[in-house]
Amino acid sequence: MDFMKGYMGKILKVDLSEKSISTIALEKKLVELFLGGAGYATAVLFKMLNKNTDPLGPENVLFFMGGPLLGTLATCTGRLVVCAKSPYTGILGESNAGNYVAPMIKRAGFDGVLITGTSDTPVYLEITDDKAEIKDASHIWGKGIFESSEILSETLGKRAKVLCIGPGGENLVKYAIIGGDTRAFGRTGMGAVMGSKRLKAIIALGTKKVEVANPEEFKKFVLQVNKEMMEVYTHQVMGGLGTAANMNLYSMTGELPVNYWRGTEFPEEDNISGATMAENYLKRQRHCYACPIGCGRVISLGENDLNLPNEEISGPEYETIASFGSMMQNSSLEKIIKANYMCNDLGIDTVSTGGTIAFLMDLVDRGKITAEDLDGMDLHWGNMKVVFELIHKIAKRQGIGDLIAGGSSVVGAHFGINKDQIGVINNSEVIYHDMRASHGMAIAYGLSPHYGGSHNACDMYMVSLGLSREEVGIEMVPSHDNTPEMAISAARSMEYRAFYSSYGMCVFANPPTEQIAKTIELGTGLPYDIERIQLIGKRVLALKRLFNLKMGFTREMEYIPKILVTPLEGGTEGAVPDTNLLFSEYYKYLNWDPKTGRPMDSLIKELGIEEYANF
Repeated sequence: MDFMKGYMGKILKVDLSEKSISTIALEKKLVELFLGGAGYATAVLFKMLNKNTDPLGPENVLFFMGGPLLGTLATCTGRLVVCAKSPYTGILGESNAGNYVAPMIKRAGFDGVLITGTSDTPVYLEITDDKAEIKDASHIWGKGIFESSEILSETLGKRAKVLCIGPGGENLVKYAIIGGDTRAFGRTGMGAVMGSKRLKAIIALGTKKVEVANPEEFKKFVLQVNKEMMEVYTHQVMGGLGTAANMNLYSMTGELPVNYWRGTEFPEEDNISGATMAENYLKRQRHCYACPIGCGRVISLGENDLNLPNEEISGPEYETIASFGSMMQNSSLEKIIKANYMCNDLGIDTVSTGGTIAFLMDLVDRGKITAEDLDGMDLHWGNMKVVFELIHKIAKRQGIGDLIAGGSSVVGAHFGINKDQIGVINNSEVIYHDMRASHGMAIAYGLSPHYGGSHNACDMYMVSLGLSREEVGIEMVPSHDNTPEMAISAARSMEYRAFYSSYGMCVFANPPTEQIAKTIELGTGLPYDIERIQLIGKRVLALKRLFNLKMGFTREMEYIPKILVTPLEGGTEGAVPDTNLLFSEYYKYLNWDPKTGRPMDSLIKELGIEEYANF
């Protein structure tokens, strides 16, 4: 193979309109500039998409891309990113998930899968060593993700892994997900893009070995990294209690959203905490590929009256628990588990689904709408029976569900609600780490490169709790600070996570940066150090901003509605982020034009991305 180690050297290209399959060579120049993952995918899509591209039309491109060491032992790199123009935000759609499909695609011989066009009938893609085949999916079209995946797995055996959409994706729900074998690609509507192409699923089975530059030293070093990482208390807690480990802390500090962003106190947080799930329902941890942490939850309710399987199922993550819990005044963990199961099977995002339904509950509570507006349903706070009905209606686009499938902004416009009372940024429901409790999250939400409200693109809520990275300039800043230091730390965090999105590492991992650099060097043979990691992060972040500007992004789209920055009593102590100051200092640090949001010409030249600057 005439390419650097770690990579397979080629990308599978599938044209669904022409029913043709080919391979294209991985571009060494793009690898050197952007490494892989989201950076590489964005660079490719940049040349193929524009402002007029219909996200749900055949001209949109769906790109699944792995990182350089996917398929190896490299710590927490068993992730795949999927990118396209988002039907939900109109800018970069980016979602990544840890799973076992990702290494299967890599071991089949492909660093990524580029999908163009639209099939005239439902199909799925079967990927095996060095080849792929487009097959009829009419027998699973309309079925849920769980059943479809089970049927497909029988074609290649249990070792094969499946990516699949549900009825939500088929019916073009704007926030439809792509379900993986263990995790979901959510938030940006990538399931709707996949559904628009009538691509029901991808099944992969690969047997090739991903070669690394220094096999023995690489293995020894990675095992040491894993050992040291799991000696850190926060990783142990994450493994033991999952992503909902900090539920009680978030409730105390006001970070947990309550009553659709209008409150901070939820006395029943113990009922829906990670500790309660672990004590009552947890059967085992679930590890993504190459991950020693195991924050995933495999649970069982046993015999139950919620019409859920009595065998093992996936447990909800923190965001889902907040979405169907405190946001809508529901303190039943079992009912949250059911909502999670339904959304994952029907193929719709739990954050946007729960957030939009909670918005409707808020409108009912404030007398803005009545049951007559909701197919006669009494959607009062905590009425989970109606929530379950709505989840079905959304995925099938039935009745009021057809409206809700467009998200909170569409619902608000339909009912004539002032945009300042809708908890979205750039049409996307905000993730559940209240920026009033952690002011750096105002930058994460307002300035995220791939949707309005990303805690993965900039996790300042964790930095303010002590997860600093001094070696790359991410300093711990008090959570209620409105200072240049907060903005700079957040900007550096966003650059760092932009690197992560290209390397393919989970944001929960966080080994020392020098260990990441050495892992890449031992794996690929390319010289790496902290400075190169920082440079790639800065370059990828700037590239994503240029992509969004090409799609028609403007600074007005960074608007944060008043409902998210209205002072509240309780844990946040009435504090609110000063977005004018924070955003201004963010742009100043990054050397981006504060009026247009465009990286300055001098920076573009410094980063070597001039070819992406003219559009």
